[in-house]
Amino acid sequence: MTESRAAREATGATTAEPPSDASEADGAHVRAGGTTAATATTGGPRMSWNAARPLLLRLHFYAGVVIGPFLLVAAVTGLLYTATPQIEAVVYRHELHVTPDGDPEALSAQVAAARAAVPDGTLVSVTPAPGRTDSTRVVFEKPGLPDNCTQTAFVDPYTSEVLGQERTFAGWWMPVRAWVDGLHRHLNLGEPGRVYSEIAASWLWVEILGGLALWLTTPRARDRVRRVLVPQGGPKGRKRTMSWHAAVGVWASAGLLGLSVTGMTWSVHAGASIGEIQSALAGPSPALTTTLPGTTGGKDPGPGAGAAHDVGIDAVVAAAREAGLRGVLDVSPPTEDQATYVVKENTRSWPERHDTVAVDPATGDITDRTYWADYPLLAKMTSWGIDAHMGLLFGLANQIVLALLALALIGMILWGYRMWWLRRPTRTDGFALGRAPARGAWRRLPGWFLAPAVLVTAVIGYCIPLFGLPLLCFIAVDVVLGARQRRRAGRTEAAA
Repeated sequence: MTESRAAREATGATTAEPPSDASEADGAHVRAGGTTAATATTGGPRMSWNAARPLLLRLHFYAGVVIGPFLLVAAVTGLLYTATPQIEAVVYRHELHVTPDGDPEALSAQVAAARAAVPDGTLVSVTPAPGRTDSTRVVFEKPGLPDNCTQTAFVDPYTSEVLGQERTFAGWWMPVRAWVDGLHRHLNLGEPGRVYSEIAASWLWVEILGGLALWLTTPRARDRVRRVLVPQGGPKGRKRTMSWHAAVGVWASAGLLGLSVTGMTWSVHAGASIGEIQSALAGPSPALTTTLPGTTGGKDPGPGAGAAHDVGIDAVVAAAREAGLRGVLDVSPPTEDQATYVVKENTRSWPERHDTVAVDPATGDITDRTYWADYPLLAKMTSWGIDAHMGLLFGLANQIVLALLALALIGMILWGYRMWWLRRPTRTDGFALGRAPARGAWRRLPGWFLAPAVLVTAVIGYCIPLFGLPLLCFIAVDVVLGARQRRRAGRTEAAA
């Protein structure tokens, strides 16, 4: 295959390059590639970034083809997740919302009503109604529930009537959201299913950065500017599909990179590495002391159970309010591991609030406190990123942005597969797939560039295993296919 033909094939297969004139772009690519190849051969210190373009193109193509289904499932389930707050509001309107009627009853009376409704439950936390039209949540642990699941009783704060019970996930999420969240995270297959989402998150940033690099190395700079502002119109075909793929990818790149990074923080393997790096860089977060002076903690039956020397949950909440806590509060009674009440702010919309106080059950005094302002910046950024990923940080606007990003990703994946399909040979008998970019691009790179790139990739692959392992599989398959192709070419030449 001649250099010109290889360059044309590589340029045609890209899912990020939007040339306006294919022949002119190919010519520019060949000229840049030829100059770079000569520089690399002579060992010169300078290298045009266009020399790396064919290698980026091949990685972008193969990752898009193989990882695309994982990303597509993540995008579709993520799009569904963006609508869960509205779905919950409709499905659970009877449990979540009440009609204001005078002043709320004592919180202890509400907890007592919930205890009567869940007699075999162990009290975990209480969330007083944050607004006048909201219900109070009383959360219990019960035997036989799945991991991370609790039984929540919803109480009308004005009548202490139990409106209903639901099995909640992580103490807060309703069943519909928990199911959709599980579908997005692990296809509701449990821990083994998390491999899919971790692969998607581990490769999304690679695809986005690779596409941006291909766009930035487009031979004609004016093509880059024009295509990112307005996708190309005209007749249907590969060129227009490529233009839409590139333009939407550039516009959505920042948001998709954020989703990739925050998605990896939840993952099993990459998340552990990210946690270690964060702890090393940021240092420990403030820790609350929940043992009383002179004690080692002890079992307290909790509010509403007639515990001796207990000021009651109403006084505890009043003490927390006086200490400045506001918004959504979660109140945890004393347990075997703590001798105090713990009251946490759980405001996950901007500006977030996560101050926490420990309250002496005998006196109602604040015995310790942690401030959200004292958390390391990296810990705050992680929290902000996760809440933005979940559509909580900026409310409806956050949900709309997430939905647009999911639609953009779905579109880019489908456009990418369409471009691959349009490159298939049409003059052959039987089924055929589109051509892949030309192999051997790495040989044109100088060693001073290639060696550090391999080292950095190896380190990233070690820290993000579900990026590294698929990459090794790509390389192994590519080597096998290359050897097979060379054998076939050798047999053809021998027969000739």
